[in-house]
Amino acid sequence: MYKIEVEHLTKYYGKNLVLDDVSLSVADHEVVCLIGSSGSGKSTLLRCVNDLVPFNEGVVKLDGVSIHDPEFDVKDLYKRIGIVFQAYNLFPHMTVIDNITLAPKKVHGRKKAESEAHGKELLSLFGLGDFADSYPEQLSGGQQQRVAIVRAMANKPDILLLDEVTAALDPELIGDVLSVIKNLREQGMTMLIVTHEMGFARDVADRVCFLDGGKILEEAPPNELFSHPENPRTRQFLQRIIESGRL
Repeated sequence: MYKIEVEHLTKYYGKNLVLDDVSLSVADHEVVCLIGSSGSGKSTLLRCVNDLVPFNEGVVKLDGVSIHDPEFDVKDLYKRIGIVFQAYNLFPHMTVIDNITLAPKKVHGRKKAESEAHGKELLSLFGLGDFADSYPEQLSGGQQQRVAIVRAMANKPDILLLDEVTAALDPELIGDVLSVIKNLREQGMTMLIVTHEMGFARDVADRVCFLDGGKILEEAPPNELFSHPENPRTRQFLQRIIESGRL
């Protein structure tokens, strides 16, 4: 069964067509990576899936039900889908554990003790057990990004959306964050990931979708897409990636 279904999605910013009749599905426990040049529509697609950005045409479904169906509770969408951006968006005046437990307490109505116990369990799982009482400014960029992922996981989502979560990191910190995502994959987390890390997409994805000009031009298992791309634009994009040493 598909967890996410995107059907004929079209999105304009003013007169600028950003998503052009995009259709995409993500099955339960599947990892799909979105790749392509900057401005190809990847991040906008992710935000449309989580209803953070309104779209002009098309349908987004969660477990077969449109997220804009009157019967669908939008609060359920935010409870079931976690999203992590390249900017960590941690509250600087709050400790790590307070950042992590804010949504479980306020949105989900969980008790403080329960939320903190689960938050500390997640922090330990991701190698951050000693930082519960630290403030974001006391952490490295890689640690802050891992905290942002833990914060999303604290809501116990069914689906995780990741938008360029390594883009703002120094090269030596990227590996730590990617290892966390690989660990989530091994646990069976359903994920839709926007990434410029081609090697990571090749290693972690069940399918890779190449976007260009707001369209999905090609999608295939990573070994197929990276080794034998069919679309000329995909071949051109990957050739430039190879020449830059990123694949």
